[in-house]
Amino acid sequence: MDRGRHTARAGLLMLVGVTLAGCKTMGAYVPEAPSRSDLSTEVVRLSDGGTPPEVADGVCWQSDITPMVIETVSEQIQEAPEQRDEAGNITRPAVFRTETSQRIVNEREEVWFRTPCPEAFTVDFIASLQRALKARGFYLAPLTGEMDGATKEAIHRFQTTRGLDSQVLTLATAQELGLIAVDQADL
Repeated sequence: MDRGRHTARAGLLMLVGVTLAGCKTMGAYVPEAPSRSDLSTEVVRLSDGGTPPEVADGVCWQSDITPMVIETVSEQIQEAPEQRDEAGNITRPAVFRTETSQRIVNEREEVWFRTPCPEAFTVDFIASLQRALKARGFYLAPLTGEMDGATKEAIHRFQTTRGLDSQVLTLATAQELGLIAVDQADL
């Protein structure tokens, strides 16, 4: 009896393997993972004295100020080398001093980007936003349906990974999270 079950199980596994192999060779559709948007391509930068984008019906824009990014570098500079005796033992260690300098990596600037229009920010929309961010590990608070600090911080963390340092929800983020349909003209 055990041998009969074993043979039946082996036959079933072989059938499943052949079926799956057939799917691959027959060109079966395999869905691709969703792409990550690069939000920096959605941004209009005004650091060069430009003007805000033209406003059209049904298209909403929001501005934000990106923070200045300053890098601090500390270096150990040798002032005196170590001294050794004839046997090679260190008699006086080397003397170092620390020099610290800063440089601006990114200037503070005003940026503009498309956003969902204000009427889209209903309690249901914000709750869906919170669920989408929670599913991706960015929102850790309870679902409230309110655009509170925890929600803005989760938006900020999500968008920062995509090239935009802002707590303001962009249209591209809302589309990537599946909250707003993607316009065919944008594809």
